[in-house]
Amino acid sequence: MFKFFSSSNVYSLIQKLINFINSIFFLILIIGLTFALHLSPPDYVQGDSVRIMYVHVPAAWLALACFSSITFLSILNFIFKIRNFYFINKSIAPIGLLFTCLAIITGSLWGQPTWGTWWVWDARLTSMFVLMLFYVFYILAFKLLRKEELIIKVSSIIAIIGSINIPIIKYSVEWWTTLHQPASIKIIGSSSIHPAMLLPLLVMLLVFLLYGALIFLMKYKTEIIRIKKKNLKRL
Repeated sequence: MFKFFSSSNVYSLIQKLINFINSIFFLILIIGLTFALHLSPPDYVQGDSVRIMYVHVPAAWLALACFSSITFLSILNFIFKIRNFYFINKSIAPIGLLFTCLAIITGSLWGQPTWGTWWVWDARLTSMFVLMLFYVFYILAFKLLRKEELIIKVSSIIAIIGSINIPIIKYSVEWWTTLHQPASIKIIGSSSIHPAMLLPLLVMLLVFLLYGALIFLMKYKTEIIRIKKKNLKRL
């Protein structure tokens, strides 16, 4: 049932997906930036500084999504021993770290005019910083260790332990008193964000998704090529 994930089956799809994303990415990026920087109204309290939200929020969402995906695939790899999940996770991790750092940096830029400080050790910010550390440890496992079996074990342990931090990040604003406001967008229940701001946010989320997918496909393609070259040398 997992034959679909073999290198021979997915390689032929990668370049087509890369070409498709390249063909629409810049158009959607222009649309997203137009909404975020021009058409979206300023906040009645924060003014134009609220526009940082259109980078900060999608970056934070995708940082959490990347680590959740890594954890899920690590568990599957433990159970089914699908070697390709190892290379998928290896390709996802730097992207997740990038989004995490971007979320932290833009959060600081947003926090200074809003809270009057660049950084505070509240629950949300601290848990995001911890997420960044887990990404760093996860990537270092690939860089420092040599044996593939050991890398899989160590990286999987890091991912599973790090996944405990995901719900902490999500519910930190509800469990503790923080400077962050509660979630404005809710899947279940009514959202408090105005549609004039929600639409640009969703478009920018699509931009980040496409960018992340493009980088992942390129890195994953490189991994597949490297594996094929390694296998040819053994023959």
